[in-house]
Amino acid sequence: MAKEKKIQEIEDLPGIGEVSASKLRAVGVDSLDKVATMPPHELAEAAGISTDAAKKAVQAAQESTTVNYETGNAVSERRAQVGKISTGAADLDELIGGGMEAGAITEAYGKFASGKTQLGFQLCVDVQLPKEDGGLEGKVLFIDTESTFRPERISEIAKARGINPEKALSNIFYVRVQTTDQQILTAERADKLIQENNIKLIVVDSMMALFRAEFIGRGALGERQGKLNMHIHKLQGLADKHNLAVYLTNQVMDNPGILFGDPTTPIGGNIMAHAATTRLYMRKSKEEKRIVRLIDSPNMPEGECVIKITRDGIKS
Repeated sequence: MAKEKKIQEIEDLPGIGEVSASKLRAVGVDSLDKVATMPPHELAEAAGISTDAAKKAVQAAQESTTVNYETGNAVSERRAQVGKISTGAADLDELIGGGMEAGAITEAYGKFASGKTQLGFQLCVDVQLPKEDGGLEGKVLFIDTESTFRPERISEIAKARGINPEKALSNIFYVRVQTTDQQILTAERADKLIQENNIKLIVVDSMMALFRAEFIGRGALGERQGKLNMHIHKLQGLADKHNLAVYLTNQVMDNPGILFGDPTTPIGGNIMAHAATTRLYMRKSKEEKRIVRLIDSPNMPEGECVIKITRDGIKS
C-alpha cells in the first residue's frame, strides 16, 4: 500500500491544488490553521471548489494541525531564560521588570523631546553588550520614519559604555522609509537579515508617523488600522521567531474629551494599545530629567520613575 502523503501545506489538502492554493493565499488564507477554522462554504467560495470538497479539506486540515499544551511550570522555566536589554537607568530597568524584554514589543509614547528616541539610541548600544552587562550580544535593525537617527549620538553613548563607536555603528542596520508600504515591506523582508546577522533589537522610530500622514480623515481609518494591524503582527512574529526585542516610539495627540488630568493620548487606537506587551508614557521634566510612567505590563504594576538624558546616555 502506498504511503499516505503527509499534509504540510495547504496545497497538500484533498481537493486543494496549486491553483486553489494560490487563490486562498491571495485572500490571506496561507496556513493549515486558517483552513481548519474556516466554514466550508467560505472555503469553497475562496478556493473555487465545491462545498463537499471544502468540507473534506477543512476536516483534513483539522486532523493535520495540533495544539501544544504545556504546564505553567514549563512556561515559568522558559520565562526565566528570557533575555533583557538594560535601558541604562537602573530605576527604569526595575520599573519594567529588569530591562527591555526579548520576544515582546515595548512602546514608548510622549510629546516632542520627551526622550523616546534617546531611549531607542541607548537600546541600540546596550543590546550589543555582553549578557552579564545588560545586553544580548546582538545587532540592531533601525527603521527610521522621521529622519531622527543620529550616528554621532550613538557614538557618544557607545564611548560611555566602553564600546568602539565605529563597531557600534557597524552593528546597526539602518533603513530610512518614506511610505507605509516601505515600512511594512522592511519588516516583511527582515527574516534573512535577522538570521544572518544575529539581530536582537528592532527599533521603529516612529511607528505611526507615516500612517498618520497618509491616512487622513475618518473614511481612511479602516484601511489604516488594517495595514497597521498586519504590520504589528509581523513585528511580533519576528520577536517570537527570533527571540528579539521590538521597541516602538509613538506620537500623541490631546484628547479634548478629557477635562481633568493629562489629555495626552497615544496615536493608533486599540490596535496599538493591544499590540504592545509593555507600554510607557514619557514626559519632559526640568532640564535633563524625564518622567517615565509604566502604563501597561502583563507582569509589573503601574508606576513611574525619573531618568536623566545626559551626554553619556540615559541614567537614573
